[in-house]
Amino acid sequence: MKAARYYDQRDIRIEDIPEPELKPGTVAIDVAWCGICGTDLHEYLEGPIFIPPKGSPHPISGEEAPVTMGHEFSGTISALGDGVTDLEVGQNVVVEPYIIHSDVETGPGHAYQLSKDMNFIGLGGRGGGLSEKIVVERRWVHAIGDIPLDQAALIEPLSVGHHAFVRSQAKSGDTAIVGGAGPIGLLTAAVLKASGLTVYISELSEARKKMARDTGVADQVFDPRDGDVAQRVRDLTGGKGADVGFECSSVPVVLNMLMDAVRPGGVIVNVSIWGHKPEVDMPSLVLKEIDLRGTIGYANDHPSTIKLVQEGKLDLAPFITAKIPLDDLVSGGFDQLINNNEEHVKILVNPTA
Repeated sequence: MKAARYYDQRDIRIEDIPEPELKPGTVAIDVAWCGICGTDLHEYLEGPIFIPPKGSPHPISGEEAPVTMGHEFSGTISALGDGVTDLEVGQNVVVEPYIIHSDVETGPGHAYQLSKDMNFIGLGGRGGGLSEKIVVERRWVHAIGDIPLDQAALIEPLSVGHHAFVRSQAKSGDTAIVGGAGPIGLLTAAVLKASGLTVYISELSEARKKMARDTGVADQVFDPRDGDVAQRVRDLTGGKGADVGFECSSVPVVLNMLMDAVRPGGVIVNVSIWGHKPEVDMPSLVLKEIDLRGTIGYANDHPSTIKLVQEGKLDLAPFITAKIPLDDLVSGGFDQLINNNEEHVKILVNPTA
């Protein structure tokens, strides 16, 4: 079968590899669509990061570069391993793409995303969505009902936004300011809006501002070049400030804006992955008693996220900005997101095209 294999920085190859083996307790999936994630871009430009480099196999998967990429994917069940009785061949599904130790609990209330040696399918080994087929453990498979398979490929990044919302402990009626309208910022805003919050977004890019407006995920969109964003948030909240802020840009000035924009006692959730260590406005954090929280991945967020889509509380279709075959992954996918990123939210790849 065809698969996209990561060897090193700027070295991704489309290769023919053996089909994965169905084992007891696993599910075989024919991949329909796989999104290109910002993490994939970081690996391509700066990695290996999550991907275990040649000579340093991952302690759980035992794999090292080259590995098959892709962790935002949807597909159809093609076979069930022995012991899997609660799913059916032909069901459409998404995968929660974790690699964790087998003895780590994954039920409600367990923070398995923080477990030792955690990594992701499509980065740390165990196949990936940028291939025609994959076999995964049953516990990571989620049925999606009648959600279209292309839209379902966005469930994984949407779950990142949902987990950030859960971490914030925000509630319906609260006001949120989102810093950055890239893919994760937009999808986080979509979750917030679907959950009953008033949502403001700060963004420079004209294309991304338009996407935020057109999709309805923001009540207002601010351009920091047009004035003080924090002051505009205070003006709209009777001088109080936002209840919660979400850092989705990995840009220091955006983090500082959020420090200014949230109310005393407010919460800021960092959603983005930083490639450097930023300075933090500690005086504001101390004097305003701001709660700055980290977030990584998701933990039991997929069912709630799937339900939001099934109930029609948010529409994922507008966030899909291109669809390409696997052979065009680098030129039509990675290069586009690097050189023309303002025009794209999510590029989907069809591994069988």
